This record gives sequence, structure tokens and C-alpha cells, in this order.
Amino acid sequence: MRIDVATDTYEPDVNGVALTLGRLVRGLRARGHLVHVLRASERDGASFPGETAMPSLSLPMYHEVKIGLPSADRFRARWMKKRPDVVYVATESPMGASAVKAARALEIPVVMGFHTNFHQYMKDYHFSGLETAAVNYLRKLHNQAGMTVVPTEEMRRTLEGLGFERLSVMGRGVDAALFDPARRDAALRQSWGVWRDEVVFGVVGRLAREKNLVTVLGLYTRLQREFPDCGMKMVVVGDGPMMSSLRSEFPDAVFCGMRSGEDLARHYAGMDVLLFPSETETFGNVLLEGMASGLATVSYRYAASADVVLDGINGFQAEKGDAEGFYSCMRRLLADRELGRRLGEQARRTVRARTWDAIHDRFEELLASVAREENGTGYARPPRDAVLECRTVFLSDLHLGTKDCKADECRRFLKHVRPEKIVLVGDVVDAWALSRGSRWRRRHTRLIRTLLKKMEQEDVEIMYLRGNHDDVLEKFLPFHLGGLKIAKECVHRAADGRRYLCVHGDGFDSISTNHRWLAVLGSLGYDVLLMVNRFYNKYRAWRGKEYYSVSRAIKERVKSAVNFIGKYEEQLQGLAVRRQCDGIIAGHVHHPADTMVGEVRYLNCGDWVETMSAVVEHADGRMETLLYKDFMKRLAYGTCGTGARPEPSSGGEAS
Repeated sequence: MRIDVATDTYEPDVNGVALTLGRLVRGLRARGHLVHVLRASERDGASFPGETAMPSLSLPMYHEVKIGLPSADRFRARWMKKRPDVVYVATESPMGASAVKAARALEIPVVMGFHTNFHQYMKDYHFSGLETAAVNYLRKLHNQAGMTVVPTEEMRRTLEGLGFERLSVMGRGVDAALFDPARRDAALRQSWGVWRDEVVFGVVGRLAREKNLVTVLGLYTRLQREFPDCGMKMVVVGDGPMMSSLRSEFPDAVFCGMRSGEDLARHYAGMDVLLFPSETETFGNVLLEGMASGLATVSYRYAASADVVLDGINGFQAEKGDAEGFYSCMRRLLADRELGRRLGEQARRTVRARTWDAIHDRFEELLASVAREENGTGYARPPRDAVLECRTVFLSDLHLGTKDCKADECRRFLKHVRPEKIVLVGDVVDAWALSRGSRWRRRHTRLIRTLLKKMEQEDVEIMYLRGNHDDVLEKFLPFHLGGLKIAKECVHRAADGRRYLCVHGDGFDSISTNHRWLAVLGSLGYDVLLMVNRFYNKYRAWRGKEYYSVSRAIKERVKSAVNFIGKYEEQLQGLAVRRQCDGIIAGHVHHPADTMVGEVRYLNCGDWVETMSAVVEHADGRMETLLYKDFMKRLAYGTCGTGARPEPSSGGEAS
């Protein structure tokens, strides 16, 4: 897939969101996906491959935090040139909101991540009155996305109760090889002033109000006062706007500043107890890192703690907001050092299985499910130069002008085939739907442009056979302009000499032929069924399941529909015999087929509303029915045979 990520923060920023996104992007790229990051501000004034710096500004009292500015025009310009299969918006800033707006305008699937509880920050920064407004803003923005990814089941339930829709859970991983108790360094502990077997309490994270640091450092000071004879030390790893005030207020604590990589892992391993006092986390990667480092942990029972900590077994928990309960846990670990060691050993065993590889698989699955549900993509992306050389491509029932037309998928299919001739076997433009008020979309125009480009730049002949939904063409038939021919039917002579009658097939549907009003009513019913299909598959995508065609399943189970298709094939076979043809290529019934009916080979192109299929003639005259999904996979994995382009054919006989 081609995936664009819009975010205010990204590596080398040191925070949970930036580090998580860095991991996810590397994981997707390792799986062969094309990932581009659109981030607020450049890295130290420099640009990096695969990244684009977007306009931003720094927070007045928090200069290291960049807020992306609205950039809808820049997103739109990029995506019209390089259209992604799906956009992942990680932050809800004005830039993130404009990314959602631009993607929706271009009908690009959007997945959002809920990485930060911004609405809960309001009280920490003395804006409690705005918390409701913040929730309303976040809900409205996230509900425009095809899916919102949350880190825990608890968070999913909370947001669902606030009216958020289409929520899916994706946890977090930890690098247990990096964060390892074996990295414990006596020299580092001595640099902190720890000479004996004192208990080292540690805090890791951004030094900001929302992290509840004043409370936990106050509890440590109280512990020192009540147990002056027990050796202990407080180590604070991180940086932020509260650094100077915390240093002044708690001079006994050791402030190590920002650490990363192996240096950060050494600092974790040098501690004995990790204190995680924040009450506003969506997850809290710090907790997993501490547990992987073999530390006993004290945390509030929510977010990552509710997900991985079992109180008294692999860590200690207090109820959210219960500072006394938190203090009691600290006191127990100070008094019983053997207990702390047991909790730390069990903590590491608990999180070692939470690998980033598993998280990458889940993230890929979620993005693919939304891309697949909204535009049929989400499969392995073939190389740009992967092309199937063939003689003729037959397409039917595109229904341009309807919401359910898979125009982008058809356009991608055409970009990866190089035929001499394209035969459009009817119902390409849905005049019935347009006359009822259906909207012509940009993606429909893009497909028309692709066909014209094939005709003008690649010298591809295009034969357009009218169907019932585009029967307005009847009055212009036959029509010939350059490489474009419009007719009611034609006879195609394949490379092996066989003759195939090409016709849409509505003439053998008595309802379409004799009762047009009933056919229009049936078309309306089919539209309703497709609408139900859309909503049902959005629900399936939320549950992480693959696309399922309700309308196709119903048609396959209704006996009259099955009987109709059988009689339809027999009637077309009779027409082919009368025209002295070896086979017939049709559309109309939205049911791809390749079968023998008597002595006649019957091929149906299917449609580009649900099945996304086509019939292809190879250089040797061999005919094949291709499904878009299978075709793209074959190209991606190099299993789709290509051949030399044959000499131009003499075309076919139009009538």
C-alpha cells in the first residue's frame, strides 16, 4: 500500500507518540509498503527522504512542542499527484484536522490514532471549562475517519461512551532485547550517589504538568521524612518545561535529563522501582519499558497498567487519583526489597511476548481493512513498472456516476496492463443513476482520463459497446473517432483465430428489454442493497474482518437469480452459434464467468462495483478472467506472466 502519515510529532522528538510512530513507520516500510510522513517542522532544519515538513509553530511556554498549522491545500496538492491508498492521521491539531478534510474531499480512506488525552490536559493547565468543548471537537474529528485506533480495550469503552464511532484496539510493543535488566551498571548508580543497596525509585517521561510529577516527588519526600534510616534515592529521567521548578523544589532528586536508546535502557536497569504517576495517558510505553527492564512498578489502574499489570503479582496498582494508595505501594517496596525483585522478574516475563512485530502486523491489518472497505485496496502493492503485456482487455459494468463504482481500482488495474485494445462491454457510464441525481465524482473523471491517455499515448484502440444503463448512446451508433469506436456489438478475432461475439447482454434480459420501468425499479433496489452493503462492511472493518459482499451473497442464494443467469448464458450461447462464433463475451449480470455452454465458450467480464474483474486476452489468444485482488497480488509477488507485445491485430467487425 501507499500510506501517508500526518503528525505533529515524529522522531527525533522524544515522547511516546513520536517513538511509537517511528516504530510503526519502520515496521510498515520493512513489509514493503510505501510510507511518507508529513510532519510539523523539519528535523533540525534539515529534510529527510520519506518526510515532508509542514508549516507549524511552537507552543509559547513549551517550545519543543510543535503544533501543525492548517494545510489542506498542501495535502490536496500532494494527494492529487501521489494518491495514497490510506492516510493515517496521528494528531488532532489544526494540521491533522486539515489532513482529514483534504482526504475526505478526495475520497481517500482515513484512519486516525488516539494517542493523547488532550481533553484531560485542560484541568492541568487551568482550562477545566474547555474540557467539554475539547471532547466535542475530538469526537467530531475522529468520527469523520473510517476508523480510530486506540491502544487499550478500556480506552475503547471510554471513548465509545463519549460517542466516538468505529474504534479498533491496537496495543503497544516493547523491545525486550534493548530494555534488559542485564544492562544494570554499578558505576551509573554510583554517579547518582548510590553506594550501598539503597532502593532507587525512578520516574521517566516528559517533565510537564500533566504527568503528575509534583505529587509523586512529594510522596517520595514524605517517604524520606517518615523513614530516614532506610536508604533510598529518586532519579528523574526526562526533560520539559517543569525541569527548573522541579529541581528547585526537590533538590534531593537526581535529574538526568533526556536519555535515549541504550543510554535510556541503562538508566532503567539502574533503578529498582519505576513510579508511573500520570493520570492522563492513553497508554504509557514507559510502563512496558520499565517492566521489560525487570523493575517493580507502581502505577494507577488504567491505560497500560490496566492492560498488563496484575496487582501484587507483576507490579503494584492504586486506584486512579488515590495518592494515599500509591504511597502505600511505595512504602511496601521500600520495606521489602525481595518482594520488589520478585515483582520485577515476573514483570519481565509478562511483557517479553509483547513484540513490536505483532503490533506491526495488527497496524497493517487495520489500515488494509479500511483501504479495502472504502476503495478495494489494501493488498500487497506491485512495483510501479510491473505490467502485464496482453492483447485485449474486456471491461464491463463500471457504472461511472454511482457512489459504489470502484473507479480508482479500475484505474490502477489499467495502469498495470498494456493492451493493444480495450473493449468496454456496456454500462460504463450509468446514465440512469445520473438522471436520478447521483453525483459525478473526481475519481470517475480520472478513470476517463486514464482511458484517453491509453488511446492517445499508447495507441490503444477502444471499442465502447452500449449497455442498458448507457442506452442514451443508441441514437449515435455507430460512431468512430480516431481510436474510439462506439457500437452495439462487435465480433472480436482472437490471436488463435477464434471468433468471440462481444455484447453487453441486456437484450436477453426480458425485464430490461420489455419493462424498462421495472428495470429502473430493480436498479433502485440494487442501489439500496449496495448501501446496506457499505454500512455492513464498515462494521466488519471496525471488527477487523475482511470485505464481504452482501448483495452478491443474496444473489447467489436466491433461486430465481441463479435460474436467470443460467437461462441468460444459454440464450447468449444460441446467439453466438447463429453468428458463427466460437465464444461470447458479455456483462450485465455482474457475475464473472468462464465456462463452456454446449460448444460455445461463455465469458463474463463481471463488474467494477463489487467483484472488480475483467477478461484478458493474452498474446497467444488465451482468454482469462481476472479478479482485481488476485491480479494485484500476482503482480506484487512477480507471479503474473508477461510476454512480448504482439503485432497489431486487424481489429474486429462492429455493428
